[in-house]
Amino acid sequence: MSISIHPLSGAIGAEIRGVDISKSLEAAEVAIIRQAWLDYCVLLFRNQELDATQQREFVRSFGELGGRKARVEPSNYKHTLDGPDYNADAMLVSNIRQDGKPIGVLPDGEMWFHHDMSYALKPNRASFLYAMEVPSIGGDTMFANMYAAYANMPSRLKERIEGLIVLQAFDEIQDQRINLSARSLESVPHCFQPIVLKHPETNKRAIYVSRLMSHRIEGLNEAESEALLEELLAYTESPAIRYTHVWRPGDLLMWDNLCSTHARTDFPRDQRRLMRRYTIAGEAVTAAWA
Repeated sequence: MSISIHPLSGAIGAEIRGVDISKSLEAAEVAIIRQAWLDYCVLLFRNQELDATQQREFVRSFGELGGRKARVEPSNYKHTLDGPDYNADAMLVSNIRQDGKPIGVLPDGEMWFHHDMSYALKPNRASFLYAMEVPSIGGDTMFANMYAAYANMPSRLKERIEGLIVLQAFDEIQDQRINLSARSLESVPHCFQPIVLKHPETNKRAIYVSRLMSHRIEGLNEAESEALLEELLAYTESPAIRYTHVWRPGDLLMWDNLCSTHARTDFPRDQRRLMRRYTIAGEAVTAAWA
């Protein structure tokens, strides 16, 4: 069966059919998938049976594996809510507990829209999440197209944000921003990033702002920064540029962390959810105006 591409929504995402990603891919197959990834930002592969090694080898077809050791400031920061797999290539995203402690990360509840590791100097370029166990309801992943978010903004807003940078920070709280008035910035992973980036392969502009991790726009007072962030978030979270994925066991999703954001819906705490994530490494983000 040949590879075929099926859009998941009018805004973002496509399902790839006709390929078993547990097996080694031919160069032509990788090229088709990579181009679809650039075109749609998020790709879905259904009904896959993958062990950790097979998933890792699929990921390596698209770039260098991204490590679990975040390249962030402060350099001595240690994740406190991580499971026993920390520093492995793979990260478990799960609410399953052993001896009362989660076996992975981000165990329960909803999670606001974000770019993975936008608080790092060199954020991971892409994430590959594979579903092994899913709840009967909830735990869905929503994706939003940041190319479209930028394109939909009026010219006056595009001009307003040209050249601006924003503080990105995260400390494992999933549904609220860090209260930086009560904490020292040096105590949390953080990095200043451009509000608008230039994608390294498509050369298109994408908004690099999210509700969870974007905190303060440099050069503006607090009120001005909050007002501008809220105006931007109205575009980045617009339902018109979203796709919501309802997981099934055997689904693998790969997404571009530069041109998309994602969020998670709530789900019952008494239902098991087990996902395995690999990433590919990235480089420093390039500002659109650089």
